[in-house]
Amino acid sequence: MKQLKYIAFALLLMGATTSCEDFLTVSSPDELTSDSFWRDKDDAEAGLAAAYSKLEASTDTWEFAEVKWPVEAYREDIVDLGSDALNYQNWVELANFTYTNGNSQFSAYWRDNYYGINFSNQVIENVAEIPAEGISEEDRAMIQNEAYFLRAYYHMKLLLNWERIVVRDTYISSADQLDKALSSREEAWDFIIGDLTKATALPATRTSEAMGRATRGAAYAFLGWAHLTRAYEGSSKDADLNAAVAALNNVTGYSLVKDFKSMFDGTNRNSSEGIFELQLTLNTDNGARYRTQLHRWIGVSELWGWDEILPSQRLMDEFKKEGKTATTGRYDSRLYETIFFKDDYFNDSDAARVYSHTYDYWFDGADKPAFRKYMPVDFEGLDMNYFAPNIVLMRYANVLLMKAEALNELGKTAEAIPLINEVRARADMPAMTGTSQEQVRAQIEHERIIEFPLENFRFYDLRRWGKTKAALDAVNRSTFDPAKHNFYPIPIQEVNTNNAID
Repeated sequence: MKQLKYIAFALLLMGATTSCEDFLTVSSPDELTSDSFWRDKDDAEAGLAAAYSKLEASTDTWEFAEVKWPVEAYREDIVDLGSDALNYQNWVELANFTYTNGNSQFSAYWRDNYYGINFSNQVIENVAEIPAEGISEEDRAMIQNEAYFLRAYYHMKLLLNWERIVVRDTYISSADQLDKALSSREEAWDFIIGDLTKATALPATRTSEAMGRATRGAAYAFLGWAHLTRAYEGSSKDADLNAAVAALNNVTGYSLVKDFKSMFDGTNRNSSEGIFELQLTLNTDNGARYRTQLHRWIGVSELWGWDEILPSQRLMDEFKKEGKTATTGRYDSRLYETIFFKDDYFNDSDAARVYSHTYDYWFDGADKPAFRKYMPVDFEGLDMNYFAPNIVLMRYANVLLMKAEALNELGKTAEAIPLINEVRARADMPAMTGTSQEQVRAQIEHERIIEFPLENFRFYDLRRWGKTKAALDAVNRSTFDPAKHNFYPIPIQEVNTNNAID
């Protein structure tokens, strides 16, 4: 944490590929004086680009996946480590819950989110001081509200993974500012909710030149998630549940996408369902690096991948739980959109649905489920070394299911059921059966398991419901101890550099 001399250069951006190059092409705002920087709107936009740049750390090549998915997903009961992942001890420790506070992956996760927070604070503080002749009050307010959203987003990612965090509400420019105590969860939630509330003043939509940047809908969606999470932690459950419903009711103008897989294979960026997406592109003009090798990391060896992450049997069982009851005569359509598996659907030689061939062709007759989600759409894409789908960080299906959960917990079960059925209808599934609060709870868990693989909400769901231990015991991961592993330990580099932490 002492290395806070950042190069404010936007490796990532929430914006369109060609129209936002000016937004991305920035000089470093760090350590520049108010006389040489923070003079006008262009400087404010450059600083904001730096704040966006830490959304998921560097996306170029293999590095992008190797922090996000091990830290967020390897704890889940719905994924297994692939054969190559077993070669990386720091990943194995995450999956086996044998890590120490020196684990490099969650240490990087902690560090990068605090980088994003510091950039956001820099914008919030310095944009306020830009002379009136350099920026309109409307632009000043919008850029600051965008920075409030990002600051809340980074803090929320940390609070979802650590029991207590350091709330950073000022820009750190010297080492003597590093010492700050951990906040209580209630203090941290109050701070996050306050910033997200400010961000609800953002515009409801964005022009093509600013596509992908935070919107009012994104602020309300994350605000709803924050209240929903806090509802299970504090003494004001109903108040937070009602606040969650109120926030989620303000997420308007979105709709579910029928072609589920298109949101993850690069063919339907910024769809009607996408509320907040990390923008990637294969375009490398002017040194741009917003592409990944995610398909190699997600992909199994049979599909030319590195075999790092696999669907677990628990996930396959959940997908097949309701049998072939879809209107298509098959299993839930999300199964086919999310996973390649040994099935007549993927072994139809006329359709050739697995990269111009059948499943058995690629897997040589073996039965090895493999993720289809976040894999290229066709053989040409599979053959390329790089891939650039948008990474969906929040979508409308999540809003519907979170709202259903909050309503059900408030005893408004009848209002929750239509929201669940809306998500099911997209997957060609009939309306849910059951009308009791407990039956709706079970249905929401089912829908969330099969709706969000690789979007990494499962562990947060389990912890919210108090079910982490039972879920992990059920898949023979008995080393999990909720007292130790519901949250990660504070990384050792923070302990060593922040004298206010014991």
